[in-house]
Amino acid sequence: MRGEARSREGHTWPVGWQRLTLAEVGQWLSGGTPSTSNEAYWGGDVPWISGASMKSFHIMDSDRRLTQLGAKNGSRVVAKGTTLFVVRGMSLKSEFRIGVAERDLAFGQDCKAVIPREGIDPYFLAYAIRVRTPEILRMVEETSHGTGRLDTARLQELEIGIPPMAEQRRIVAAHVAFERRITSLEGVLSKLRVAEEALAASALDQELIGRWERVRLESVAAVAAGVTLGSEPVGDGAAEFPYLRVANVLDGRIDTADVKTVRILRSQYERFALRKGDLLLTEGGDLDKLGRGAVWDGRIETCLYQNHVFRVRCGVRMTPDFLALYTSSAEGRAYFQSVGKQTTNLASINSTQVKQMPVPVPPVTEQARLMEPIRAIRQRMASMQRQIAKLRTVQQGVVEDLLTGEARVPAA
Repeated sequence: MRGEARSREGHTWPVGWQRLTLAEVGQWLSGGTPSTSNEAYWGGDVPWISGASMKSFHIMDSDRRLTQLGAKNGSRVVAKGTTLFVVRGMSLKSEFRIGVAERDLAFGQDCKAVIPREGIDPYFLAYAIRVRTPEILRMVEETSHGTGRLDTARLQELEIGIPPMAEQRRIVAAHVAFERRITSLEGVLSKLRVAEEALAASALDQELIGRWERVRLESVAAVAAGVTLGSEPVGDGAAEFPYLRVANVLDGRIDTADVKTVRILRSQYERFALRKGDLLLTEGGDLDKLGRGAVWDGRIETCLYQNHVFRVRCGVRMTPDFLALYTSSAEGRAYFQSVGKQTTNLASINSTQVKQMPVPVPPVTEQARLMEPIRAIRQRMASMQRQIAKLRTVQQGVVEDLLTGEARVPAA
């Protein structure tokens, strides 16, 4: 191993740390896929990891398994403690998947494996590589098939610092402590989701719905499509505004992390503007996702919406939260699926079908009473999600500093 030194990026590792390229950290291995036409190779007890199935840092299982015969004919088996990562696939367009094998398993040609050399903890190695994700993603090239590909030779040139084993394990322990806290919070969040689903089901109990008046949606709300893209006006009478597209309208929430802008005539602003309390529903997508949506909370003061999104503005007889609860229910989704127009790859609904949707209309006071406990639990869930996001941000910063030697974990 090399002594401590300044890396090509200009970083100086702490005294006592060693500097290695990824080519030097262990034995690199390639995987493979046994013949899928040979039934004797598949359906056994050896997990076969592909780029698509590697979704967890702790790699334990896969939806596809090999027999011992299959593992010996066309694939490769590695032992617990081996680091695996994806080097080819669609996922590389946005993320770098890496993890550690928690048992003996096989892997395909879209992945690479590294068996750490003596003196390197496998979890430390995986964390040290993962923290370089921004640089690694910049290495990704696009193949002729449109998938991402990592050049192994370039990847092997990356350098990492290797502290003594005792410090490696302290760094891993610090990371694990964060993960335990996050896992605990995620467990609470999962229980809250179950409670929310139970409350929602109770609020829309069939016996209750049977007592309420049922009308077409258009009689209690105004349904309208948004601005059509493609021919944006210019000149003094035009202005640019942010707008929400299908990608921003998720099931139960609005994502504004990536909001585009569009130019329209100022005179058209009111026609396409959103107000706090508008329910947004998507026009197309997979059949089971038709009509997904959420209530707009007004977080962007002047915001429009695209024509592939429907704006549903409730009148005095319907509250948007209750309507959103119904449109996202099993009964609401069943309606959209029954009227959706199915094409080869997508399904869609039109504004007439949304307007004609039969909806239950309990008294407004009852709507408020039914929504009160649901709102309360959603507020708790939102608070928990903020805690988890904040903790992950802190974790990222702390662990990155530990892995680069900017911060040190003191010995006990």
